[in-house]
Amino acid sequence: MKKLYTIIFALMLAVFALAGCGNSAADNKDSSEKQTEQSGKAFPVTIKDGTGEKVAVQSKPEKIVSLIPSNTEIAFALGLGKEIIGVSDYDNYPKEVTKKEKIGGMEFNVEKIISLKPDLVLAHASSAHNSKEGLQQLRDSGITVLIVNDAKTFDEVYESIGMVGKATGKNKEADNLVADMKEKLGEIETKAKTIKEKDRKTVFVEVSPAPEIFAAGKNTFIDEMLSLINANNAVKEEGWPKLDPEAVIKSNPDVIITTHGYYTPEPVKNVTSREGWQDINAVKNNEVADVHSDKVTRTGPRLVEGVEGIAKVVYPDVFK
Repeated sequence: MKKLYTIIFALMLAVFALAGCGNSAADNKDSSEKQTEQSGKAFPVTIKDGTGEKVAVQSKPEKIVSLIPSNTEIAFALGLGKEIIGVSDYDNYPKEVTKKEKIGGMEFNVEKIISLKPDLVLAHASSAHNSKEGLQQLRDSGITVLIVNDAKTFDEVYESIGMVGKATGKNKEADNLVADMKEKLGEIETKAKTIKEKDRKTVFVEVSPAPEIFAAGKNTFIDEMLSLINANNAVKEEGWPKLDPEAVIKSNPDVIITTHGYYTPEPVKNVTSREGWQDINAVKNNEVADVHSDKVTRTGPRLVEGVEGIAKVVYPDVFK
């Protein structure tokens, strides 16, 4: 009898073990199916673009054309270098873009883009109104066109990154990129808070040299950058105003920054040699410098580097 009970007990254990294995296998299958289902949920996806229109992306884009450098830089930062097959004539970063097909400048080559057979074209709201016909031709050929918002602030740049990330299945990468940018800007702001009000400097940022001087005014990225580093903008007008040289002399900035060094020979000398400018504090104290234009005007991930560049020029002792 004792032996019979032992056999029955052993059989029961075996049954329970098999049942356990069966449940585990089923669980694994369910888990696998759930993961596959979740990974597929990224597409199709509907996105409200920079013009307020809803754009449907049916599947993960494998071939992408970018019509503007800022979109290209965002895409590369999200790890989409291989997917990018065409870029504008103005693209110059990262260096890999030199090997990509060129599709034109402000007036892009519709036929060339169609011949590349992209799944997605990244357009931009700043130029979309001038390219309606061309963009519609792309749509009519079966290409998905996403018009990225024309960012005017850092928060809007974060929106641009999120939009591109969502359209390409790079949501996590987009979130990480935005978090990294915010962290670095936070570090800059923390340092800037150590600057006392009496030491706060007034800065004039010139984006186009004499004889037609254009500068960064209020409600521009550069104006926001100056606020971030606890500096005053010498220009009180909105946007990118054309200024009379006498008005700049009168504002008497502590620092002058130019952003046109890539096409103006000796930009600093261009400023310091102007008649009457020798009396400006910035010129007298040798606080005139040129910064990388793309890093302070191109609405992509490198804007943080632009802030750092301006900060080091304005407050070299604080931002070493």
